[in-house]
Amino acid sequence: MNAVNVDVVIRNASLPDGRRGIDIAVQGERIVDVGPALALRGAREIDAGGDLVAPPFVDAHFHMDATLSYGLPRVNQSGTLLEGIALWGELKPHLTQEALVERALRYCDWAVARGLLAIRTHVDVCDDRLLAVEALLEVKRKVAPYLDMQLVAFPQDGLLRSPTALANLKRAIAMGVDVVGGIPHFERTMADGAESVRILCAFAADQGLRVDMHCDESDDPLSRHIETLASETHRLGLHGRVAGSHLTSMHSMDNYYVSKLLPLMREAGVAAIANPLINITLQGRHDTYPKRRGMTRVPELLAAGIDVAFGHDCVMDPWYSLGSGDMLEVAHMGLHVAQMTGQDAMRACFTAVTDTPARILGLDGYGLAPGCYADLVWLDAASPVEAIRLRAARRMVMRRGQVVSEMPRTGATLHLPGRPAGVDFRL
Repeated sequence: MNAVNVDVVIRNASLPDGRRGIDIAVQGERIVDVGPALALRGAREIDAGGDLVAPPFVDAHFHMDATLSYGLPRVNQSGTLLEGIALWGELKPHLTQEALVERALRYCDWAVARGLLAIRTHVDVCDDRLLAVEALLEVKRKVAPYLDMQLVAFPQDGLLRSPTALANLKRAIAMGVDVVGGIPHFERTMADGAESVRILCAFAADQGLRVDMHCDESDDPLSRHIETLASETHRLGLHGRVAGSHLTSMHSMDNYYVSKLLPLMREAGVAAIANPLINITLQGRHDTYPKRRGMTRVPELLAAGIDVAFGHDCVMDPWYSLGSGDMLEVAHMGLHVAQMTGQDAMRACFTAVTDTPARILGLDGYGLAPGCYADLVWLDAASPVEAIRLRAARRMVMRRGQVVSEMPRTGATLHLPGRPAGVDFRL
């Protein structure tokens, strides 16, 4: 490319694929060139100083309708899944659209500051008012200039267990919700769970929609609805448009059954979305010792050629009293729980909160190549592994070529005789 003026050139960046000393040129909303020592001059020149510049973080699984509602109507004293579900049931009649919008927008502010620019959020459709659906559709419109939000119609009380859930789900889709959700393991019987999968997949196929089901979020090794989900995906030609979220029962299944299940998922093109922070917190609650970890079989899924993403799931809501919208914290927990401490495995955990969820969501123009949107994050780290280790500060977040957040470099001043004046925790 000839030397011309462009809006922004980021100099001397390290990229997630291992390339170093790379320049990134931005014109308008798009990246126009990527390479070493570009012969371009930007109206704004940014020296990344060898730090990591990555595409933005993507959260493939979240519950925006409940976020930041911690303590309403009371605190989850046991910290269990079932008490969280009961609390949400108590809170729903008292929800207001204004409060839902306010909390969701506040969380989106947190997300942008963390370099999280795309979120797939499930929204409960079992409230006949569809209050949360209306609220999150409004939030989606408001944040569109700086954050991609994808909504999943989620029949949280069970598609067949809740009398109006199917009609409400169809209403939500007609209102503009993007993805068909489900929760087959919460139906009253295994047969009802399988039937709910068939109904929902058929509806999605008819409407040309993606599917993302809470699936087998249980320690029960006989909770095997992912098998039905993969089979229906294959039968209906939904390949590449379906994800099974949680899949925690797979952690308890016998190896022989899993050896048959993984090829079925791979053939159907069904992705897996693990939620490390919540899976490790909520699963194994009935165990004494040995105590199961609960998170699905991430290394085995990856080895089988199945897309695996990590989601945050919850932040300060009835199910989880912690969290801050940091997908590096999610990757950090996933790395430890799955014992993915090999070099390639650690880099795969970074991919599980960037490229892979972007592919699962079908995001247009995602990446660090010419023609992609100029959506990126400059991290206070030299590599993906170091970024996870440090939960690195986001020095700069760019959306469509515009800087939307900045953060100072991390460090501490020391007052120690004979020692350096400060530390930044990097090698």
